[in-house]
Amino acid sequence: MTTQTAGDLLRHWRQERRLSQLELAGRADTSARHLSFIETGRSTPSRAMLAHLCEQLEIPLRERNRLLLAAGYAPAYAEPALDTPAMDAVRGAMRLILTGHEPYPALAIDQGWRMVDANRGVALLLTGIDPTLLTAPVNTLRLSLHPDGLASRILNLAEWRAHLFARLTRQIEVTGAAELVELREELRAYPGGETDLVLPEPDQSVVPLRLRHDGADLSFLSVTTVFGTPMNVTVAELAIESFLPADQDTQKRLTAALA
Repeated sequence: MTTQTAGDLLRHWRQERRLSQLELAGRADTSARHLSFIETGRSTPSRAMLAHLCEQLEIPLRERNRLLLAAGYAPAYAEPALDTPAMDAVRGAMRLILTGHEPYPALAIDQGWRMVDANRGVALLLTGIDPTLLTAPVNTLRLSLHPDGLASRILNLAEWRAHLFARLTRQIEVTGAAELVELREELRAYPGGETDLVLPEPDQSVVPLRLRHDGADLSFLSVTTVFGTPMNVTVAELAIESFLPADQDTQKRLTAALA
């Protein structure tokens, strides 16, 4: 496989963002000629210039490290494992949010949609799921759309599937992560595959998750939370998915179940 230079990577991300050299040069307050020289390897950019260009292109932190390494510089952003002492404060913050969200479901995921933590509300909804789908690391998209997972219980499956595929596709466009492309291909092979866009009802504000559980129909509104101003790769790739009751019946049933 051909080794990619810093210029190759920079060109890739500029093209991903659909910017010409002139447009990026204008944003970065440099010349298109200098930018062209960087991309072709005729000019060696400083670490500060690369960091500035990464910022203008909104390149994910993990990929910024890769670009810096390709240019011969040390990575700028640490990538600590979530279970290390350096991440104690982050894990504690996640646990506070997840616990405080009970009795309603909430879980933390990484960039690959792997579950890294969850509260009791999530565990309640996973009873009866195929154990192989609950073997760590649990992929939440696979768990949601697999026929042996939650898919058979989701009452508005076509609508929810379209919502998840739209989110995943946007994430692929932003990050360029190969593992997400592979995941999307796997999900497309599930019964039903990828659906076309489902138009909302005239009075619909968000896509709900309507789930059949223990003989009752539950309805949730989902909220995604990320950490502000992340300064390492691990934190930048974490998100908390919270599910709030969309009606009083759902609220009452979950409150009673975890009382």
